This record gives sequence, structure tokens and C-alpha cells, in this order.
Amino acid sequence: MTTLSGVVARWLALIFLASGTAGVTWNWEQWWTYDGISGPDFWGLINPDWSLCSKGRRQSPIDIDPARLLYDPNLRLLHIDKHRVSGHLENTGHSVVLTLDSTKTQLNVTGGPLSYRYQLTEAHLRYGIVDLLGSEHTINGRAFPAELQIFGYNSQLYANFSQALDKAYGIVGISILVQIGERSNPALSQLTAGVDKIKYVGEQYTVHHLSVHDLLPDTAYFMTYEGSTTMPACHETVTWVMLNRPIYITKQQLYGLRQLKQGEDESQAGAPLANNFRPPQKLHHRPVRTNIDFTNAGGNCPSMHREAYYKAHNFTHEHRTPMTSQQLDAELARFLCSRPEDH
Repeated sequence: MTTLSGVVARWLALIFLASGTAGVTWNWEQWWTYDGISGPDFWGLINPDWSLCSKGRRQSPIDIDPARLLYDPNLRLLHIDKHRVSGHLENTGHSVVLTLDSTKTQLNVTGGPLSYRYQLTEAHLRYGIVDLLGSEHTINGRAFPAELQIFGYNSQLYANFSQALDKAYGIVGISILVQIGERSNPALSQLTAGVDKIKYVGEQYTVHHLSVHDLLPDTAYFMTYEGSTTMPACHETVTWVMLNRPIYITKQQLYGLRQLKQGEDESQAGAPLANNFRPPQKLHHRPVRTNIDFTNAGGNCPSMHREAYYKAHNFTHEHRTPMTSQQLDAELARFLCSRPEDH
């Protein structure tokens, strides 16, 4: 039986042959999407340079399984510069992307699992068309309405983000889960205040005096693993740092984001920009480390010194409607087997 992937591969091969004879230069950015035959399952077939998307074994995002978290006492506190910067927010047709202006002020991140200094350059906002989906990373099978991903490049080894993108220890990705709440994170409110100005692809607006540090939740705890970019070409060069608490966005802000389109103007608006997330990828035996010391967490948590794994509260199917801030904090505290006041 002919598989769908086989049909797509032959279809693409015919296109490549035609384009070669006609001398056509392809803009690959127009060829991938988040659904259908140009969606994540087929990224590795669309372009030979994207083969890691289908063959890679260190791919992102992943599902964080509580049974696999390993405490690492060598992990340090994560440090992000606190000074304010400007940048521009753009509808790229694939995501809402903040590009930081580094000509005047540079933001660096150090510590955590990082051996080098990384300069922050951009942030991507993933979100769903409905509240139960949106984040790329999931916790025990549970997705969040949105996820903010902040990226930087290794400025001690490479000259810029593009050079570092396919290089060893090239990129850091900071993952912040976003939950619905009555009040939004103030920095996130500042970031999304003008989304009505970027309804179509290519539109952008300037954000002034933004504190990237203030986009982070008030926590010192995180999980970390080695993975990839979550868009083609799926380079396996990203050290991911996933903070253990969310920030909050209001329903009104999410509604505004869900009005953004994939098209270039009103006459060809296209589908909504929402649902711009790649599904979780296989872990393939990679360790997922954390700086939470379970032996000091209190309660009935097993000791990592006695056991290789620990069991945590499973909330995969318990909450199918958005939780309050207090409920989510309690769930995450139980998930991480630590007291809410310790966070």
C-alpha cells in the first residue's frame, strides 16, 4: 500500500524536477505550515535540508514526564539581564515574533545549564485557537493555551544568531508556559498591546522599553534538556530551559491574537495564525534535568538519592477547563513534588 508520505515525497520530487529545469528559485519559508501535507509530519520531506525534522533523535518540543525528571545539583541559577530594550513585533505568517534591537543594548543570559554566555535576540509566541491547545511543550500530556519562547545565540563562539543556528551549543531556548488568568503579566501586556496592528503577514510595530526579564515568572526552578528548533530546519543545537511556573494572559488578549491571519491582506486573509505549534516529539532516552532538590521538597516525595525516578500528581485529564491562578499553582506544586511556598 502506498503511504501518504510516499505520495507527498513523489509529488515534491516532481516539483523539484520542474523547478530545476525552469531555473526557479524557491522561497522555502512559503512551503511549510502547521497543518495538512505541508505540516510538521512532512517538513522532513519538503526540503532535503530539513531531514532532521523527520529523522532527528534530539527533536523539540517534548512532553515533560514527571517520572523522568532527574535532579542535577550542578545546575546553577539562571540569570537574565534586567535592563530594558526596544524591538519590533511582527506577524511572520507562522508566528508572532519579537525581534530585539541589539544595536544599542544587548541582553545576555548565563547560568542554569549553560556553559557559555548567550545573547537574546528574539521571542516567539505560540498559541491555540481554543484554550486547551497552544503550547508546544506539554506537562504530562497537558498543553497550555500558549507558550512564549525566548531565543539567544552563543555570543562567545559565534558572531550572530544565523551563524550559531546549526552549530554545536549554538542556541538557548527559554520556554515559558502561558495560562489564562484574570490579570496578565504586565510585560506580556506591553508586548501584545498593539496586536491589532499586525493582523496580516509582514505587518509590525515597535515595542519600546521592554523588560524581557519581567516576562519570566517569579521562580528559580526549571527543567532543561538538549533539543532542536521547533520549525524547519529543526536544527538539533538548542539547549532548552523550561521554567516550572507559568505567566498569565487574559481571555481578551488571547482573543486579539486569534484575530491574526496567515495572509498578506484582507483580500487573501487566509487561515488564522493560531495553532502555530509543533506536536511533542519522542524523547529517545534524553535526560530531562531539574534544579529542584526533591530531598528538601517536603511532603511524601521520594528521594533522588534512593530512587532513580519519582512519581508526581497526574493531572492529564482532571482539568479540561482553564484553571484559576491558585489552582494552577497548586497543581504545578504537586506536579513538581514541592511546596507552593518554595516556588
